[in-house]
Amino acid sequence: MAERSVLVTGGSGGLGGAVVASFVEAGWRVVVPRRGALPGSEPAAGALVPVTADLTDPAGAARAVEAAAGEPAAPLRAVVNLVGGYASGGLVHETPIEEFERMLTLNLRPTYLATQAALPHLVAGGGGAVVCVSARAAVAPFPGAAGYVTAKAAVLAFANAVAVEYRSRGVRCNTVLPSVIDTPANRAAQPTADHSRWVTPAEIAPVIRFLASDDSAPTSGATVPVYGRA
Repeated sequence: MAERSVLVTGGSGGLGGAVVASFVEAGWRVVVPRRGALPGSEPAAGALVPVTADLTDPAGAARAVEAAAGEPAAPLRAVVNLVGGYASGGLVHETPIEEFERMLTLNLRPTYLATQAALPHLVAGGGGAVVCVSARAAVAPFPGAAGYVTAKAAVLAFANAVAVEYRSRGVRCNTVLPSVIDTPANRAAQPTADHSRWVTPAEIAPVIRFLASDDSAPTSGATVPVYGRA
């Protein structure tokens, strides 16, 4: 029987599967929001608990958090923010504001809303951890992706703000910065790249689980590179 819960946003994505499996293996109750119920799926009563919620909507984020915090025997102890995405484009003067803002909506808004809704529960429970996923592009930008770079830099800045604001209340917040993650979607987008240099989801997942666990209790406000050999 799990004794603690974690909310994993983006748990059905390319990185999410490895992260969810890592927490389940470690004995956590894992709540995974999805925009829509999968065909034939039903709410789980075990370690993995799906919940239908749109995390770009405040009510949806609150519903996901309530599901994660709703088991008294396994109180909410961590939030892992994986929701995000990448889109390339032109240079800044060639990028419509709608495309720029879409990257902010996809990468920053769910992280803000899920964290915002979870913080009162973490504080009331005596503390916990928030882990955010930014990207190496936040600290090493490249051309043709101003919206993505800005959004991931904003995720990093937001995580650092949470770390400062909630340190005295026992809530830690740390950020991981992957390089290119070795997922089927990224391989399809870059078929000629040297995939052996990319970082795999299985390599990132234990780092995230560590930052969510009591083993990293002294650590808050950290920016952790997970670049592989890229």
